[in-house]
Amino acid sequence: MKTQLNKLIGFALIAVLGLYATSCVNDLNTSPIDENIETSELVFENPENFRKVLAKMYAGLSMTGQEGPAGQADIQGIDEGFSSYVRQFWTHQVISTDEAVVAWNDPGLPVYNFQQWNASNEFVRAMYSRIYYQITLANEFIREASQRDEEVIQDYMNEARFLRALSYWHVLDLFGGNVPFVTEENLIGAGMPEPTNANDLFNYIESELLEIVDELPSPGANDYGRADQGVAWTLLAKLYLNAEVHTGDDRYADAYQYAQQIIDSGAYSLADEYEHNFLIDNDETGEIIFPVRFDGDNARTFGGTTFLICASLGGTMSSEAFGTGCAWAGNRTTPEFVSLFEEDPNSDEEYAWLDGRALFHTDEQTLEIETLSDFQNGFAVEKFRNVSSTGERGKNSDFMDLDFPMFRLGDVYLMYAEAAIRAGGDLGEAVNRVNALRERAYGDDSGNISQSDLSLDFIIDERGRELYWEGHRRTDLIRFGLYTGGDYVWSYKGGSQEGSATSDHLQLFPIPSADLNENLNLEQNPGY
Repeated sequence: MKTQLNKLIGFALIAVLGLYATSCVNDLNTSPIDENIETSELVFENPENFRKVLAKMYAGLSMTGQEGPAGQADIQGIDEGFSSYVRQFWTHQVISTDEAVVAWNDPGLPVYNFQQWNASNEFVRAMYSRIYYQITLANEFIREASQRDEEVIQDYMNEARFLRALSYWHVLDLFGGNVPFVTEENLIGAGMPEPTNANDLFNYIESELLEIVDELPSPGANDYGRADQGVAWTLLAKLYLNAEVHTGDDRYADAYQYAQQIIDSGAYSLADEYEHNFLIDNDETGEIIFPVRFDGDNARTFGGTTFLICASLGGTMSSEAFGTGCAWAGNRTTPEFVSLFEEDPNSDEEYAWLDGRALFHTDEQTLEIETLSDFQNGFAVEKFRNVSSTGERGKNSDFMDLDFPMFRLGDVYLMYAEAAIRAGGDLGEAVNRVNALRERAYGDDSGNISQSDLSLDFIIDERGRELYWEGHRRTDLIRFGLYTGGDYVWSYKGGSQEGSATSDHLQLFPIPSADLNENLNLEQNPGY
């Protein structure tokens, strides 16, 4: 894998020239640019090609190469299906926590069950390279767009700046601030990129979002799956909520402000039923703020939501009920995570929950995980399905139509409540927001809380119940001081079935060794 940044730049430029523009962002449907075109100058000579390159940038969050589901991969050195942005992001954010364990023994993957990765890990390299691949595409696009006067191209450039800010936020969250930093101002091949630091990178992401947010379409006004003001506000809220982790500065009041702004916009509403956010017509719920889009016919990948669904099926589970024929028997959840959900004491069933968000398959599954490689050790998760809210199957039984909900209103409600606690906001309204989620989960007000119940301990558990397997848990546990150390352990954390404390240096992933070896300006994150 080419992880040195200027090599990535060159490879990404090739990808721009041979675009894979897919219907995963429907309004950007385009035919590929002529594959015989060899320079970015010629590509961007035609204004319509800016639209095609923007399509490639959105597709970079979902697709893995130029053909799909495999062929002409964007990232070399790892199985193409593993290289998916969403799949890698999910692996780092979910399998490294109490939310999931994986049964597979692919090199570099089992250690995510234990928090025992190192700088030569293939999956660490894949995540790092995928993020910088996206940043490189954005830089090239912005460099060319900044030289144009057409209003539509300037609008596209603002979306590209959002996508770059999103990827830089993922770099900051996963790898910290000791990472290469390049923008459109850095010419390709001009030298080895210099590292930045957490404070400067945080400030850059913030400034980029603040500069573009008023130029983006109003909340809900852009085509579904593209950036608008509501999407940018959500990223700002998440950035501020985690500011103290990254910079040491408390920005909870800003997180509260932007969460309030998203809610007050009226552009989003809670889905009538929790499960509808994870079905193939989740674009109709009104709750999804920013999805990564997938299409079983036109955006085929072994990553993304194909991975989420297929890897969660096995044992006695009926693949047909999930709109697919696949069953990869990979991911389950831990008994510690299951314990977050309130059981029904009046049920005759062995496992029954009052909370409707507990979407677990228990038939012939053991709660405890004695053997990681046995899929039927650990409860399976039934959250994502390749069917619609009316029971219609996806178009393709091998590749899923389900969009991945990267940002949704349920998360914003809980960010609002947490920021209200930390920053002294309206706790009464925070309780109302939390109870709206719980009434949906319980089907009535029997699960409602009072203001005296609203605490940070409650919030971290409620975020788990509401948002599990959506890519938030690692970031949340770090913010609450529970990801590493021994205050909270779960099965196989630290390497043993009963779990054990781990080192705090694992809150950041290492800079891949290959990048360190090629860019002598970089230094490894502490502890590796």
